[in-house]
Formats: sequence, C-alpha cells, structure tokens
Amino acid sequence: MVIFMEYRKNDIVTLKIEDCGIDGEGIGKADGFTVFVKDAVIGDTVRAKIMKAKKNYGYGRLEEIITPSPDRVEPKCQFARQCGGCQLQALSYEKQLEFKTSKVRGHLERIGGFTDIPMEKILGMDQPFHYRNKAQFPVGKSKDGRIITGFYAGRTHSIIENRDCALGVTRNKEVLDRVIAHMEKFHIQPYDENTGKGVVRHVLIRYGFFTDEMMVCLIINGEKLPGEEALVKSLRQIPEAVSVMVNVNKKRNNVILGEKVRLLWGQPYITDKIGEISYQISPLSFFQVNPYQTGRLYGKALEYAQLSGNETVWDLYCGIGTISLFLAQKAKMVRGVEIIPAAIENAKENACLNGFDNTEFFVGKAEEVLPEQFARTGERADVIVVDPPRKGCDETLLSTIIKMQPDRVVYVSCDSATLARDLKYLCERGYELKKVCPVDMFPNTVSVETVVLLSQLKQKPDDYINVTIELDDMDITSAETKATYDEIKKYVAEHNAGMKVSNLYISQVKRKCGIEVGKNYNLPKNEDSRQPQCPEDKESAIVEALKHFKMNS
Repeated sequence: MVIFMEYRKNDIVTLKIEDCGIDGEGIGKADGFTVFVKDAVIGDTVRAKIMKAKKNYGYGRLEEIITPSPDRVEPKCQFARQCGGCQLQALSYEKQLEFKTSKVRGHLERIGGFTDIPMEKILGMDQPFHYRNKAQFPVGKSKDGRIITGFYAGRTHSIIENRDCALGVTRNKEVLDRVIAHMEKFHIQPYDENTGKGVVRHVLIRYGFFTDEMMVCLIINGEKLPGEEALVKSLRQIPEAVSVMVNVNKKRNNVILGEKVRLLWGQPYITDKIGEISYQISPLSFFQVNPYQTGRLYGKALEYAQLSGNETVWDLYCGIGTISLFLAQKAKMVRGVEIIPAAIENAKENACLNGFDNTEFFVGKAEEVLPEQFARTGERADVIVVDPPRKGCDETLLSTIIKMQPDRVVYVSCDSATLARDLKYLCERGYELKKVCPVDMFPNTVSVETVVLLSQLKQKPDDYINVTIELDDMDITSAETKATYDEIKKYVAEHNAGMKVSNLYISQVKRKCGIEVGKNYNLPKNEDSRQPQCPEDKESAIVEALKHFKMNS
C-alpha cells in the first residue's frame, strides 16, 4: 500500500521535475505527493510553495530553481513568466516538440483507446518566434495612470505591459506607439471593464507575411473615435499599412470584437497567400495565425485527402475557405460549411479571387447543414474534411458522416483530447486510423494542431456467409443471361478510363433497374451491417453497360 505524505497550503517542498502536464506545468513528487508547478520544466530541481492541496496532489508556485534542467533555456521575452502566453518559452524547442508529440499520443491512447498509433514526425519550425500574423492587444492604464497595452496575465484581466511580443511581427510596436500617442494627444481614455466607461478596448493588427500588407483595427466602446483623420494620417506613415478600421463593441462582456466594422481609410481587408492560394482577410475573418506552418498543415491535409480530380469533398467548419480552396486545386467539387455569414461571403470572394468554379458554400451549423443536404439529395462524399473548434464535432455530425460513408475522413484538430474522443466514435463505426501528424502551429505555447487520416474499413471475406445459389431461387430471366458480371466490369473499365466497379455495385444498380439478382446475393452476416452505396458516377457507367447488353429497357 502506498502511503502519501500529507501536505498543506503554504508548505515548502523540494521537487525533481520528471514530467510535463498538458498545460505546460512541471510535475514532480514529494514523498508520493504529486505537485504541479507552473514555470518548472522537465529536469529541473526546484523549491515550490504549495498554493492548493488536495488529498494526493497539489499545485505549487515556483520559489527557486535549485538545479536547472539541461533543457532549460533563457526566455527571449522578459515578460514570459508574468504573461503566461508562452508557457514553454523556457524549454528548448526540441523538447517542446517532444512534449507536443507525447501530448497527442497520450490523448489518443487514454481517451481514444488506440494502440500502435501510426504517428508521423511532428512538423516543427526552423525559427519559432515572430510567426503570428494577428495580434489583439488590450488597452488599459497602469497603476500610475499611464495608458498601456500588452497582454493579460494568465487567468486574469491584469495587463502585462508589452508593445513588442516575441511571437508577433516587429511592426506591431510602431503601431502601438502611434495609437497610444494619438490617445494621449486627444485625451482618449482606455475602456474600463469595471465601470463600462472609456473608449479604446483593443488594438487588432493583421499582417500579410507574403504580401507585406498591414491592417490596424481599433475596437471601441462607441460609434466614433476622436481625431480619426489624425490617426489615419499617423498610421499611413507605416509603409505596410493598407487598411485602418474601427470595430464597434458596446457590450459589457469578454468578447473582443463587435459585429459592426467601419472603414476609416484604405481597403476593408488585407490579402495574403498560403501556397499558391490568395485570401482576402477582414477583421472578423478566421485565418490561421501562423502562415508558414499553415501551408504545411493544409499541405498535409491535402496529401491525406488523396485527391485525383474526380472526388466530391465536403469541408466542414470551412471559415473563409482556407482549406476548401487548397482542396479545390485537386478535387472535382468542394462544398464548404460555416456558421458565420460574413465568412461564407469571404469564402465565395476568395474562390472568385483564385478562379475556382468547383466550389459551393453553405451558411449554417455543420451538424445541421450536412444532414439536411444529405437527406435532400442523397449525394455521398468521397472525402470529408473537418476542422472544428476546440469542442470537437457534434455527435449528429459524426453520425451523418457515418451514414454518408466517405472513403476518407481528414480531421484537422486544435485540441487532441476532443480529437481522440471523435476518432473513437468514428473508428467504432467502420473507420480505421491510418495516419496521424502533429503540426506545431504555436511554438513556445502548449497548443498543437493535428492532422489525421481515417479510411473506411474494407469488408473482409469473413464478413459474408457462404451462399449456395440455386438457379430456381434466382428466377433468372432471359435478359439477365446476356452479360456476366465480369463482362459488365470489362465494359465499364473500357468506356470509363479504367473505372473499377464491384459485384455489389452492379447488383445494386440492377435492382434499381428492376432486374432480379437473387434474394441472397452478397448479403452480409449481420443484417445491421452497413454496405457501401454505389457512387453516382459508377451507377451511370453501370447503367450504360446494362443498356449496351440490352439488359435495361
């Protein structure tokens, strides 16, 4: 029996950090008592103060690093520990990648129940700093009354003053300098969450890495900003600036952006590229924040989709069409679904911008639109791509995916825990986990993206019962004797660029045409087993073959 030493709040413990939690905290043990310590890294020996104690574990505050880990590095940002936005900046980048790989694998094993996971090497960055193309800086006041901007300290709304974040572009500092100078000149007060008074809430900056276009958008508690023309004049001196806007948010909540946007100068968007695809990005657009890694992420999704040019693809949670357009380069048709109307408008504009006429976009919840479209048309998808929010996919959506039976499902996830849960659901209902690739979209943080390929399980020979077919039972007509299944397959292949069709598909089409194929033909063992349905293009090819052999009137 394991006996745990009892520790209480404010006790001081010495720990050897041997593991890392999912939020980047170091994990050590004192006499069997597990302690989670923020800012400690694997390999450290530390002294920590217990801040919260449970029966067998507690949370500690780092008091002293007695012996630093060989993998500990000096953070590039002096505010890293206070800010909390870069939880892993004190850990070498090589070890960060190991941690993220282990995090994904651990979730798939513990939550998904997977073993022998086909994990590819994580895609990391050569330069893991200054990669963010978007930053949202809260504006407030310091204790001595100065206007400041920076980032919220972890789990608080206290601003850590910083105009030069190590993850953002270097131009951000000049923008913030000019905005604060303008506020001081025109006596504009920052927004106060406690009173609901004040004007400027946040400064949103977007930057196009491949176009050098910059957008500045001030989120304000009102309809108008004092001295708007003067602000525009100041910001236009930044060479990259192409857009100056305000966003109106009068609500007393924690949501950063309001719904109303007003253009002060320039164009209402910036343009940037991922690979060969150009995108127009507005203040409200969702666009991946790391453009270098986004190309690799979407490239991996495209690789997993295995498109030949004949596939119909559904892209769920499509945003402004970022993945959709990547897929459209090699797909026959791509249909995207997104709940935000403005994003769908952006997606349509981006499709036109890139000259794609093989895309279609729908406004609505993916878990509602997909079932509605499937029920209305019955059209199946060859490939379904999902890129859901952190909460993962709705079960109704997963159920519809199972009913549509796409050959492949490509799942792009920003939360490996909900990913594992959803993969378990799909793999218990006819799919197989084929490939997993973590992608480090957010170096120096605990977040990691993952791309997964699922393939539909092929029915095995033992999925069927042995059937003895008697000619009397089949009630064969003279028409049916005009062509064998092999002859139909040969005709289809010769007249449709080598297309392959199965006996099952031929029998399904025969039944549709009123041709009897025998009541026991190709039935599965389990009456509840789901059989793949003949795709529309193969059905047309089989019908043509039946007509050729005069088997279909």
